[in-house]
Amino acid sequence: MRILIVDDSPFFRRMLREIFAREPGFEVIGEATDGEHGVSLACQLKPDVITMDVEMPGLDGIAATRQIMQRCPTPILMLSSLTRYGAQATFDALDAGALDFMPKLDEAGTGNLAQQAPLLKAKLRLLALRRLAAHTAAPARPAAPSFQPEFRKGREQDNPGAEPAKQASGMDAGRVRKQDEHFLSPRGILVIGASTGGPAAVQKVLQGLPASYPVPIVVLQHMPALFTQAFAERLNRIIPLAVKEAEDGEQPLPGHVYIAPGGQHTQIGWRQGKPAFVMREATPKEHYRPSVDIGFSSAASVYRADVLGVVLTGMGSDGVLGARALKAAGGRVWAQDKDSSVIYGMPMEVAKAGLADAVLDLGELAAGLARVVR
Repeated sequence: MRILIVDDSPFFRRMLREIFAREPGFEVIGEATDGEHGVSLACQLKPDVITMDVEMPGLDGIAATRQIMQRCPTPILMLSSLTRYGAQATFDALDAGALDFMPKLDEAGTGNLAQQAPLLKAKLRLLALRRLAAHTAAPARPAAPSFQPEFRKGREQDNPGAEPAKQASGMDAGRVRKQDEHFLSPRGILVIGASTGGPAAVQKVLQGLPASYPVPIVVLQHMPALFTQAFAERLNRIIPLAVKEAEDGEQPLPGHVYIAPGGQHTQIGWRQGKPAFVMREATPKEHYRPSVDIGFSSAASVYRADVLGVVLTGMGSDGVLGARALKAAGGRVWAQDKDSSVIYGMPMEVAKAGLADAVLDLGELAAGLARVVR
């Protein structure tokens, strides 16, 4: 895997070189000290993936990302400071075309990228594989026969003998019948889980919903604390719904989107006889903070069958246990399809386990969510 490093800090360039030197199959093919040099090297060397600093003199990481995506599109992982400005700038870079990000320091401000090396390498490997898959994709299949404009559905529970791989693809799934829509009551809740590629996917899905959406929406996005606050503020400016970071003891209200705070777990419990958010600290063994598994499971315990869980793009398998809890309580689970996912990890695992009632692309998700409430 051929990597281009773009960073004005000699310290971080050296750290990244040392991390990649210890990993077989990783090769640093160039280093740039500013955005302009980074754009030039990206188009000249054609790396498999780029690590891009956000804050640099001259052409910053946001502008450099935009130019690279216009001139020589390449998977880009942003590396940002764990500050409010760094968080806001990172989302600008994702809008410009970057696929994912990592903070240069952990949330305690003590551990740097060297301590996060396994995660960094895993992200880069998946982003590079995504580019390889795009370059070697098979020719487009002929258009499917014309159906009503509903959304695809994979119901392994209706067909126990179905192969998991087909269920996971979403390409061979059937169509949802009209009478299967409108399964949430106005007392229900929509819970969305996402990781790599999630910020853009969540934004696209929510932009298709009206400000008067009749149930609360909870978003469990793998993200550090400062970033979830900036994410909520950003969404609140650009989508019709009211968006805020969830708070302990707060009651979820219709027409509102609640972003689960990073660095801890957001559960749904009871306060004064009504559903409310309950925050708790994560244990050392709980890697994902917030956890989709924990959020889904707690929603199932309170709302029972009146829950729709949606699993979007992301690496890993967070969401499978929570989806199983939702299904056991009578709720529904939708998963994003492979073609529209940045990383087809989390939704694939849910679909392979036979837990997905529907496997949908982002456009279908947005249209479908507008119809689920009675």
